Amino acid sequence: MIASLSLILLCQLAGEVFVRGLGLPMPGPVIGLLLLLLLLLARDRFAALARGPLQNDGVESASRGLLAHLSLLFVPAGVGVVQKLDLLAEHGIAIFLILMVSVAITLLVTVATFLAASRLLARAGDAP
Repeated sequence: MIASLSLILLCQLAGEVFVRGLGLPMPGPVIGLLLLLLLLLARDRFAALARGPLQNDGVESASRGLLAHLSLLFVPAGVGVVQKLDLLAEHGIAIFLILMVSVAITLLVTVATFLAASRLLARAGDAP
C-alpha cells in the first residue's frame, strides 16, 4: 500500500511540476490524476507495466482507503473557518451574496449545457 500511495503522490508531484514549469492556469493534481489514469490504462494494455504498485489492483485499493477517510480532509478547512469567524462576521453578507450569485450562474450554465447537448443528440438521432 505504501508503494501505491507513493505512486499516487508521485503522479501528483509530476503534475504540479508540469503545471508550474509551463505556467498553466490549472491545478497540478488534475494533471497528476490524468497521468495516473494514463498509467493505469497503459498497465491494462501492456503486461510489462503491471509491476510494483501497478500490479494486483494496488493503486485501486490504496485509492479506496483514501476515499474511505476523505471526510477527515475537511477538518483542517473547518478549523480554518472557525479561526476566521471575525472575518466571516465582518463580510458574511457579501460572502453569502457572492455564493448565491455563483450558484445561480452555475445552475444557468448547467441548464444551458444540458439543453445544447440534448439538441445536438436529438439532431444526431434524426440524421440517417
